[in-house]
Amino acid sequence: MSDVTYRLVIRACRGVFRVLGLRIEVHGDEHLPTTGAVVVVANHHSFIDFMLVGLVGTRRRRFIRFLAKQVVFDLPVVGSAMRRMGHVPVDRAHGEVAARQALRALQAGEAVGIYPEATIGRAFTVRDRAYWRHGAAHLALATGAPLVPVAHWGAHRVVTVGGRISLRRGTAVQVLVGAPIVPRPGENAEQLTTRAHALIEAMVESLVAAYPQPPRDPGRAWWWPAIRGGAAPCPQECGHLEEAVVRGMPSVRGAGVSRQVRARGRESVR
Repeated sequence: MSDVTYRLVIRACRGVFRVLGLRIEVHGDEHLPTTGAVVVVANHHSFIDFMLVGLVGTRRRRFIRFLAKQVVFDLPVVGSAMRRMGHVPVDRAHGEVAARQALRALQAGEAVGIYPEATIGRAFTVRDRAYWRHGAAHLALATGAPLVPVAHWGAHRVVTVGGRISLRRGTAVQVLVGAPIVPRPGENAEQLTTRAHALIEAMVESLVAAYPQPPRDPGRAWWWPAIRGGAAPCPQECGHLEEAVVRGMPSVRGAGVSRQVRARGRESVR
């Protein structure tokens, strides 16, 4: 697979970071293996989250192949670039196709990126465990690949849902990479997802607690979590709206991944 397009996009993303003057800090990137199959899971708060997770990959000399909504691939120029970079389209009607493509990427030793929350969280906290999809866990269990958790916070201040866009320079963006989560013997997808959720939730909370640019007046800051006195909507208010966005979206829950494929997957990544 040629990664010329991916390299060009990386340069463009770095240019965007410089223009915006973002103060990006990345910690724990050594936890992302430099080789071999790995499933990267992250929280989702903004439209540029993939740039931050991708930044972790480039620091480890890896390209992360993200699962993304089909609508992104339908865009004339963007869609072509996404395919050239090896990203995986997720079609509502044929989720099993995305599952098989992601599985093949892992069998080839690639890093696959998934957002288990399935949509941008409007409360700017990690969505409740009940809303998390199990696709990442299924793929990890099918191949034996570790799950690498990535938490980030602050990018939603730049651009997120609801038409929230800010070109203010100097916004702090924090990225934290956790130690790989290795599937335990006998563990199922639900149990593995629960472990990943608890870890990423704790990581995000630690980033918010130590955020270097807290608002002077939390009650007037739309981007500050309600659980910390901010003006962001509370998770309960967001739940139904966010679920409406993802309702009907496909899941890669073992789609097309038979026991035989699981066995071949484990062998291919040993």
